Amino acid sequence: MTMEFLNLKMPMVRGGSHAKAGTDPHSPDRRIEQIVFAVALIVLVAALPSLNIGYRFLSIAITTGYTAIALYGLGLQFGQAGIMSVGHAAMLGIGAYTAAMLSNHLGIGFWAALPASIVLAAIAGGLVGLPSLRVSGQHYIIITFCFCALLVICLTNGGSFTGAATGLDVGSIPRVLGINFDKLFNYYYLVLGALAITLATTYAIMNSSYGRTLRAIRENEQLARAIGINVDMHKIGVFMASGAFAGLAGILQVYYLRHISPTLYGAFPSLYLALMVMLGGGRLLYGPLIGAIIVNFLPEVMDLNPVDSRIAYGVALLIVILLLPGGVSSGLLAIYRWVGGLLVRRGSKAGS
Repeated sequence: MTMEFLNLKMPMVRGGSHAKAGTDPHSPDRRIEQIVFAVALIVLVAALPSLNIGYRFLSIAITTGYTAIALYGLGLQFGQAGIMSVGHAAMLGIGAYTAAMLSNHLGIGFWAALPASIVLAAIAGGLVGLPSLRVSGQHYIIITFCFCALLVICLTNGGSFTGAATGLDVGSIPRVLGINFDKLFNYYYLVLGALAITLATTYAIMNSSYGRTLRAIRENEQLARAIGINVDMHKIGVFMASGAFAGLAGILQVYYLRHISPTLYGAFPSLYLALMVMLGGGRLLYGPLIGAIIVNFLPEVMDLNPVDSRIAYGVALLIVILLLPGGVSSGLLAIYRWVGGLLVRRGSKAGS
């Protein structure tokens, strides 16, 4: 019975009914759409540097890229398993500080520190996920918030080991095949490559039996336990995957900024990450990316100061919660399907 449940192609929805086949984001037709859109998106973003978009926009694109990588981890946790966290910035901090401390104290560069940042952040994600086996909802959110605050306190009072309140610096990324990553264009493509791997990994997880099991847990955890699913193991697994993505984002962030401090990984940055996931939508493949683009590019496009941008984010979040519970990505998908259906109907009428 467990294997039959894991192989369900239609995700359960609250109330016991099934989603319509045409709206299932994990159906074969929708998977083809996702792959085609992914290829088109990668081609588009790969061509950005050749469009002379300017140093500032390219810098924002890099920030958007590594932020989106972290958001995909939180998207798996929230969108697929249904567990929200407001301490996700702490996972980035663990990845970033791991790389920075290895560089400062042991002379270990980017490439050797990369797996260490990912693994340690994944382990930290699993440990932070342990309380979710006992508590849920707002109680677990408070726990993640406290973990984030505790990490900032430890980093601030870590002395020369963590750089204290002033933080740590890192050097350049060692060249590979003669590529100089100090050049903004080259670093952009490094982040783009990491984002492409993150997208592919997220797609594989979402469309695997593990992803279907996570959605089953999200919709009805008691039923999942009743039919024999090891809910605790699957929860810890998604927390570790979420931490691994954040660790990758953290090391990309520190080598881009060249300097980090504890304030980058406090409660406010964590709230921003949660905001991005909720704005973009955590259940669809491109939701986290859309959320990162909105929050990073909106102030630049609209020429907003920090105060006005926060007001705009709050208003946008209220609109999304009231009108688009699935996030902006679900609204865009609905518009795309409506336009596609309209064109098909017009084409069929013209043919007849």
